[in-house]
Amino acid sequence: MGCLPDFHKNPTRKTNRKGNALSLAQEIMNLPDYAELHTISNYSFLRGASHPDELVERAYELAYQAIAITDECSVSGIVKAHVAAKTLGIQLLIGSEFHLDSTLGLVLLARSRKGYQQLCSLISLARRNAKKGSYKLSREQLQQHQTSECLLLYLPNGSYNYPDLNWLKEYAAGRLWLAAERSLQFEESKALQRLKRLSIGSGVPICASGNVHMHRRERRALRDVIDAIRYGCLLSELGYRGHKNAELYLRSRNYLKALYPTEWLRQTVEIAAQCHFSLDELRYEYPAELVPEGHSAISWLTDLTEQGAAQRWPQGVPTRVRTQITHELALIKELRFEHYFLTVEDIVRFARKQGILHQGRGSAANSVICFCLHITEVDPARMSLLFERFISRERQEPPDIDVDFEHERREEVIQYIYEKYGRDRAALAATVITFRTKSALREVGKVFGIPTDKIDRLSIHSRWREKEIFSPDGDEELKNIGLSTGQLAIQLWLDLADQLIGFPRHLSQHVGGFVIARNTLSDLVPVENAAMPARTVIQWEKDDLEALGLLKIDILALGMLSMLRRSLNYLSQMTGKTWRLSDIPAEDPRVYEMIQRGDTVGVFQIESRAQMSMLPRLKPANYYDLVIQIAIVRPGPIQGDMVHPYLARRNGLEQVSYANDEIKAVLERTLGVPIFQEQVMQLAMVAAGFSAGEADNLRRSMAAWKRRGGLDKFEHKLIQGMTDNGYPIEFAEQIFRQIRGFGEYGFPESHSASFALLAYASSWFKCYYPEVFVCALLNSQPMGFYAPGQLIYDARRHGVNILPADIRHSDEDNQLVKTLAEQPDSSLDKYPSCSANSIPDKLSVRLGLRQTKGLSKKSMALIIELRRKLYEQGKLITAEDLQNHRFPQHDLRALAAANALKEISGHRHQAVWDITKLTTGVGDDLLQNNYKKDVSPLLRKPSIGEEVVKDYQSTGFSLQSHPLALLRESFQSLGYLDSSQCWQARDGSYVGCAGLVVGRQRPGTASGVVFVSLEDEYGILNVIVWPAIAEKYRQALLCSRLLLVKGQLQVQQGVLHLIAGYLADCSHYLNDLPVVSRDFH
Repeated sequence: MGCLPDFHKNPTRKTNRKGNALSLAQEIMNLPDYAELHTISNYSFLRGASHPDELVERAYELAYQAIAITDECSVSGIVKAHVAAKTLGIQLLIGSEFHLDSTLGLVLLARSRKGYQQLCSLISLARRNAKKGSYKLSREQLQQHQTSECLLLYLPNGSYNYPDLNWLKEYAAGRLWLAAERSLQFEESKALQRLKRLSIGSGVPICASGNVHMHRRERRALRDVIDAIRYGCLLSELGYRGHKNAELYLRSRNYLKALYPTEWLRQTVEIAAQCHFSLDELRYEYPAELVPEGHSAISWLTDLTEQGAAQRWPQGVPTRVRTQITHELALIKELRFEHYFLTVEDIVRFARKQGILHQGRGSAANSVICFCLHITEVDPARMSLLFERFISRERQEPPDIDVDFEHERREEVIQYIYEKYGRDRAALAATVITFRTKSALREVGKVFGIPTDKIDRLSIHSRWREKEIFSPDGDEELKNIGLSTGQLAIQLWLDLADQLIGFPRHLSQHVGGFVIARNTLSDLVPVENAAMPARTVIQWEKDDLEALGLLKIDILALGMLSMLRRSLNYLSQMTGKTWRLSDIPAEDPRVYEMIQRGDTVGVFQIESRAQMSMLPRLKPANYYDLVIQIAIVRPGPIQGDMVHPYLARRNGLEQVSYANDEIKAVLERTLGVPIFQEQVMQLAMVAAGFSAGEADNLRRSMAAWKRRGGLDKFEHKLIQGMTDNGYPIEFAEQIFRQIRGFGEYGFPESHSASFALLAYASSWFKCYYPEVFVCALLNSQPMGFYAPGQLIYDARRHGVNILPADIRHSDEDNQLVKTLAEQPDSSLDKYPSCSANSIPDKLSVRLGLRQTKGLSKKSMALIIELRRKLYEQGKLITAEDLQNHRFPQHDLRALAAANALKEISGHRHQAVWDITKLTTGVGDDLLQNNYKKDVSPLLRKPSIGEEVVKDYQSTGFSLQSHPLALLRESFQSLGYLDSSQCWQARDGSYVGCAGLVVGRQRPGTASGVVFVSLEDEYGILNVIVWPAIAEKYRQALLCSRLLLVKGQLQVQQGVLHLIAGYLADCSHYLNDLPVVSRDFH
């Protein structure tokens, strides 16, 4: 490098001498133009060390003519690069790197829209030929694939050879270059001489190329770490598998001038000049086959809307609704969204025919047409609609309809879409999985050889304190686990892990975002295999689709819909009448009384600690109160200081006033406090003079709550608009402060309205049929805030009789059964055998085999089938029957451990002996000399403590006793209260309590406060841990299974909290009893 100018790292360096500055400027002006044609971003997973936008921004800083993003068999990062290039005004080339048969290296660059289609099609072919995360492309496949509108670069891959070049020259005549990629490696000059001879002999021109992997050379260390992660080795073992130096970065044009002949640099600009495609040229076309012959799209949509309106309002459509339908249809026609609505309607129609419970939510609930098409269930007569929240003329982009389906039957809907449109036209959007704090610390720590136990300990200590770990003050955290930033390897570990956070790891599938095209989808974006069988995904995520204005239909899964479907089915069996959601009686006072008590464990949306603490204060008494309840316990209203004013006004402690009638019309339903996104939009329009489109842009900024300060750009326009319209400056600033709170996540009214319907329905079942409620809830797991054990304990506190899982009685699922009083544990009938027109006085829930940890579904099915056959013969299943039918040993042990063989063996110890004897023959060996083989030793029955520990190990809960009940005498002797006694204590008293840690939460809006849920035999106790106490007792707070808390009781408005002043880990009392805490941010 001694021959290179010493200022190549900073060609725009400053100087104080006018003459030197002038000569430097002239020299820069004389630098050759350059376009980088081969750039790998971090979307070539575990290869690139820079984000796509970083590469584009650096190319712009270096005054490149253009830059190509050419990730390996992928365009996953290209939209992010496109957005950055469009903002900066630099040309972006779209291409991809391929390695044919793992040897021949090529870069393809799209020079036109057709070339882009060819590129996407080729990527799709290669990706669909291989399992998820890889690709396979042969010379023969490339030969058969049309790439006439793509330019090709032949990459060195160590060496060029004439056979490959001759084949490529024939395949890509006139659009092929030899890529000269200099990285100052050993004998590079000899390789360049060979390259020149090859070019002269073949007539194929040479172009300069960087094989760029990072935007700045400072990323060298991170790139080496990424290589080591990819190869699964220590950094010290990377050797020649890594790059030899730091040269694969975007270099200054002055440096490039010294590296390459001018002609090679000029070729890059000529290649860029041939590439004129931009992603802005992409145009989405909706599926068209849903319109029957003789109809236009709008006429068919109008017909379907009228049919639905007649069903929704059999007594006649209200005038206000009729006017809204006309308005919506006109706007849909103007913006040409008819096919979008027809596509969603067709999917929903399929679900209805199949009996799959579903419900649209989000902004779609603002649309009367969506209600008429049965996409949503929010009756516009019960709501104040804002259609512009859903569709905006000024926004000029498709609406976003989210439809939830039963989570266990959503796959039927997904496969319907694949079957109807074909896999060449439909696929799921991608989700980019990125490195987060824990994974970055783990992966980087591994390549540095940090012991696994220390990595795990730091991950635990860094929970909720990620920023502190990577800050200069983080040394204290490291000392706690025996490490120090004074060690170079430790400092590098933390520095590089911090850099790696946010880097993409791999593509996963979106939770349900479908892209459906009129023609071949790979004309728009490549399609690849997902990890799940029978699934395909595109290479772009949700934000990419939104940036390009492409259609996405969200086919989402919701566990509560599965739970409600089961509940309705159970109730239908019990009554002999078919029950639908619409049959649930509305506005039942008894249901709202239960909700007002905060008795909502397991209820949709209002079961969290925060929601249950708010319910006794807000006291929802009707549907719209429930809509507010769901929305108000969100970061937006909390940060915007809207909660306390609303409660004060609702409870008559503060007067409600409005600036004028226009403001009253917007805020009256929420007592003058803006709670919903729609209200903010309406305020912006009526008070600040915003158009509907401008107000929607404001809403979008509120929705982008992760980007702090996203609302600041609206501050001047909002305040100025309000003051111009005669509002006091104080009022304008107050409104803006509340709006800015939505930057932390404000909830749309339409979304809350959809959720409130399900919240009420699930509350109704919990109130009137608690056994139906818990049975359906357990069979729909996993879902919600609570583990099965907590749901079971809550049900028992509500008088529900829970029967244990038993091999002679249990099916796979939990079952509703009627219990004969004289034999409550053994003589059980399935409920459907009861009278169809009567409900027995007492129903019990028999736990299913699914609650047994480690028991396979296959064995569950075999047990049920074997039991049925034996029952037909008048026999009961025995342990020998299990052995004779060759059940897997691990499944038999799981049954014995869960005490599911109790009726066969008598107790758990005997069951374990019986299974061991049957599966290993140990019993025969022990007894063969002196005893009969059918004699078993007398085994001690397990103690209650042993039973509880084994229950928790095998199922996660115990029906025999709660662990705290066994410890209660010890805790009482020390003066500690149980959760029920806390309610008898006076507000402000200092008490001590202990409980199983079943939940921890540190919301971002709580300024470091941690909320802990402790469970004992009487219920849940909510503990508030202020930051100073959390810091002082951090180990106990984060690691305890059984936590002792001393502090001050706070009992106000039917809500109880324990304000912690002291924490102690008492987990040693539990021995081996496992406790799982569900922790949330």
